[in-house]
Amino acid sequence: MALQCGIVGLPNVGKSTLFNCLSNAKAQSANFPFCTIEPNVGVITVPDERLIKLSDLVHPERIQPATVEIVDIAGLVKGASKGEGLGNKFLSNIRETDAIIHVLRCFENDNITHVDGNIDPVRDKETIDIELQLKDLETVEARLQRTEKMAQTGKDADAKRLVAVLHRYKEVLEQGNSARTVELSEAEQKVAKDLYLLTTKPILYVCNVDEAAVKIGNKFVDAVKEAIKDENAEIILIGAAIEADIAELETYEEKQMFLEDLGLKEPGVNKLIKTAYHLLNLETYFTAGVKEVRAWTYPKGSKAPQAAGVIHTDFEKGFIRAEVIKYSDYVSLGSEQACKEAGKMNVEGKEYVVQDGDIMHFRFNV
Repeated sequence: MALQCGIVGLPNVGKSTLFNCLSNAKAQSANFPFCTIEPNVGVITVPDERLIKLSDLVHPERIQPATVEIVDIAGLVKGASKGEGLGNKFLSNIRETDAIIHVLRCFENDNITHVDGNIDPVRDKETIDIELQLKDLETVEARLQRTEKMAQTGKDADAKRLVAVLHRYKEVLEQGNSARTVELSEAEQKVAKDLYLLTTKPILYVCNVDEAAVKIGNKFVDAVKEAIKDENAEIILIGAAIEADIAELETYEEKQMFLEDLGLKEPGVNKLIKTAYHLLNLETYFTAGVKEVRAWTYPKGSKAPQAAGVIHTDFEKGFIRAEVIKYSDYVSLGSEQACKEAGKMNVEGKEYVVQDGDIMHFRFNV
């Protein structure tokens, strides 16, 4: 499932350093703007303790974790919505992603220059917000011009509904707010789906901090939290420089000792990947056998046939039933056979909504 999170931010905020920690792909990292010209794509493993636990019980030949794609997008400058700098390319790259990871510099370091001369993450956030909002306003106004003509005929109910949505989007965008702040009904979401607005994408703000602030934050983080309190957005703290140091360590034990010295339970990139996965509205079910224990990614709310289709389209077309064991039952009883004997394997049909952590086996016929 090729869903992508795009990492965005002004030049020199730590985007590429963070991307390098997330991925084996090595984005160029240097102390000057636009060091990342083409978007670098990394296929990132999603950390999941449940997969390890199942593998310990099953002892499979191989383990296959879930993945998510992270795209490192070129840094943006003021005027991007009008094509300044790499603006048009930057905005088209964002449009192709499913969610946004917005990195904000929340640390001071005289050796790393800032394009605006001083550290102000709220200003940096607003710089990108304004460019995205201006581009969305341009999209909305162009679409409104076309759709109003259709709505005036009085015969197209969807056109009328879309016009109303577009006016609401236009109002909030002109006020300097993002389109994601507009709450839409299910019917309104349906007609607005093909607008592909930049500021409707789910967003995660990543405050890139120094070692002193990685646990409790600092004045910059506090300012960001205040600035986004009315947004439907998430925020996490991460020290990109610390993550780079952790990535250089060779063994798991070395990494754990490093984390313990900092008073951290896990690398910040783990938290970032998990949050990005949920930001994309994704969940995981498992298949567990001696050949393979595997995590499968599916959109939250999927029914059994659609979840089966993630493995192969034939599974969905010929779906008969799903045999489902809850993760907690599998772990407490220790095996599939023990779950069967205890009556903990449920047979589910086409209307079953898959739950995060289900261990599933599909029966199908094509």
